[in-house]
Amino acid sequence: MQVLIIDDDSEFSAALADYFELKGVECDFAYNGSSGLALAKQESADVIILDVNMPKMDGYEVCSLLREAYIQTPVLMMTAYDTMEDELAGFRSGVDDFVVKPCPMPVVWARIEALLKRSRARNQQTITIADLVLDIPSQEVRRAGDLIKVTPVGWQLLLYLAKESPRVVPRKELEALIWPEGDPDSSNLKVQLSRLRKVLDKPYQTPLLHTRINSGIQLKEQQ
Repeated sequence: MQVLIIDDDSEFSAALADYFELKGVECDFAYNGSSGLALAKQESADVIILDVNMPKMDGYEVCSLLREAYIQTPVLMMTAYDTMEDELAGFRSGVDDFVVKPCPMPVVWARIEALLKRSRARNQQTITIADLVLDIPSQEVRRAGDLIKVTPVGWQLLLYLAKESPRVVPRKELEALIWPEGDPDSSNLKVQLSRLRKVLDKPYQTPLLHTRINSGIQLKEQQ
């Protein structure tokens, strides 16, 4: 595995690399946003670790430009910025996960493993969770063999939750998905999730869509 670390803090980058080396991971480094963007476009890293506040170009712009160039390498944003606005800005720029520094190394590694798992899932043509099947090319949803009609927003939410399953996805992350350039609307998200539950869960004995109090939404077969 190869990880590209884009961070102007050389000591922090070296500490990450020392830990990753124990896991058999090779690391490459960039110490400003501009060179990081160039390396990300030239190389085929498995994961990118990206800071926010850097010389020449901040992390938000780096990630936005990568996504505009159709580079879908998983990005873990690691920053000392810890407000909700910072996190939303990260997700709107296209990052896959957001971690506030300092973060224990084992947790960083666990998040990288989760990113890789979800990245592989993105390349699937179908996703199956219990008796739910999503056909990605046709945007067709079936449960227990029944064809289920969902709205475009419902499909967007369901596909994202399925790709992230069994992770509990924070509501603000879903809001950023639906309204990437506008103010998040929590009441509208609640309506969209209610509509999705009505067709996905209510006709069936076992629910798959779960609300985790103070955590978020999870798509998972209940054990």
